Amino acid sequence: MERFWTHPMVETAGYFSVVILCLVLSMALFEVVTKYKNWEEIKRGNVAVALATGGKILGICNIFRYSIAQHSTLLEMLGWGLFGFVLLIFAYFLFEFFTPRFNVDEEIANDNRSVGFISFTISLGLSFVIGVSIGS
Repeated sequence: MERFWTHPMVETAGYFSVVILCLVLSMALFEVVTKYKNWEEIKRGNVAVALATGGKILGICNIFRYSIAQHSTLLEMLGWGLFGFVLLIFAYFLFEFFTPRFNVDEEIANDNRSVGFISFTISLGLSFVIGVSIGS
């Protein structure tokens, strides 16, 4: 039975399942953190929200990609991946804090694509820094 659990296809399916669950949880938490409803806005065609949400999805997946590569157990990967996600949420709050001239959530909700794109690049860019740093 040990050979079954260590087979690369079984390990891949396990990592995939855990990361999908974490992604769904992460997106639910981002839904609570933002003042707009991500999926409703995307359905209405709000490109700024789509960019910001896409950046969050890519950022989370990228963090977990690094976590899988750097850790040998599912529990370590999960712990470091979730820690990286917390840092990504913190970065979102910093973005809001460092832009006192406008409200990031309001601008994204109003389909300000420039702000949506910057949010996308912050999430993706910082995910590389977080990812390479976690657990090294």
